[in-house]
Amino acid sequence: MTLTDAPLADLGVLVPRARAGDPRAVARLISLVENGSPRLPEVMSALAPHTGRAVVIGLTGAPGVGKSTLTSALVRCLRAEGQRVGVLAVDPSSPFSGGALLGDRVRMQEHATDPGVFIRSMASRGQLGGLAAATPQAVRVLDAAGCDTVLVETVGVGQSEVEVVALADTVVVVVAPGLGDGIQAAKAGILEIGDVFVVNKADRDGAGATVRDLRHMISLGAPRGPGQWRPPVLATVAARPEGIDELRAEIARHRRWLVEHDELTARRVARVAREIEEIASARIRQRMHGGLAGRHLRELAQRVVAGRLDPFAAAEELMAGLPG
Repeated sequence: MTLTDAPLADLGVLVPRARAGDPRAVARLISLVENGSPRLPEVMSALAPHTGRAVVIGLTGAPGVGKSTLTSALVRCLRAEGQRVGVLAVDPSSPFSGGALLGDRVRMQEHATDPGVFIRSMASRGQLGGLAAATPQAVRVLDAAGCDTVLVETVGVGQSEVEVVALADTVVVVVAPGLGDGIQAAKAGILEIGDVFVVNKADRDGAGATVRDLRHMISLGAPRGPGQWRPPVLATVAARPEGIDELRAEIARHRRWLVEHDELTARRVARVAREIEEIASARIRQRMHGGLAGRHLRELAQRVVAGRLDPFAAAEELMAGLPG
C-alpha cells in the first residue's frame, strides 16, 4: 500500500514513514493532531519513545516586526549547519474557513523545495496566547520525524504572546523600532519570558534607541546573580540578512547554559506537566457536559441562580458525581 492510498487511520503506515521523515506522512499526522482525532492517543504513544531530541525555539512579537522573515533567515542558517528543520507558523484563523491564512508560508517560499525543511501553517482557531491548541503535539510529531530544530512562530497577537514560554526551550522576542515596542514589551509581560531579544529592521531610524531602551528595562527587572542567564539584546536586518549569525550564536549559548544549569529538563518537565493538566481538564469538561453529568450541571446551575446553593458547593457536588 502506498502512502497516497493509505487511510489517515492507518497508523501502521503513517507513523514509521513519519519517523523516516516522509513529509506527506508528517503532514497527515499533524492534520490528525489539528483535527483532534480519537486516534491521537495512539499516535502520541507510538511517537513518545522517539521524542525529546529536537531543540524547540519560539519566536514571538507583535505583528509587523518581521518574525516570518527572521524565521526564514534562521532556517537558512540552520540548514547551512546541516540541520533538519521544522517550522510551525501559527497563523490567524480565516473568518470564513477557520483555516490558517498562510501568510507565514508565503514568506518562506525559498525553503519550499528543500527536503530538509518541513513548514506547516497552523490556524490559531481563536486560541489565546498566540499558539494553536494542537501546537505541543505538532512539535512532538516533528521531533519524532527527525527534526534537529523546531521553530515555532506565534500568531503575533500582542499581550497574550506569553503562552510561547510554555512550549519552547528558548524564547526569542522580536521587536522593531518605531512601533513603541519598548513600552509595549513591558506592558505585555514579555520582558519576563524572553531569553533573547531581537530588534529587527535595525536599518530604520530609532533602532539604536530601541536597543538601549530594552537593555535598560531588562536591567530594571529582578536582580540576576552570577551564573544566571542575562538576556542579550541584538540588532538584525533579517531581509538582507544581517545579524543572523550573531542571533544563532546567542541561541546556541542559551542552549549550553540550559544544559549546564539543569534548566533544560526543568523547563521541559514544567511544560509537559502543563500539557498533561490541560488534557486532563479537557476530559473532565467533556464528562461534565455529557449525559447525566450534563443534566446534573444544569440542575446545579438552576439551584445557584435560585439562591438555594452557592457555586463552590455546587462544584463539589458536581465533581463528586462525575463518572470515573
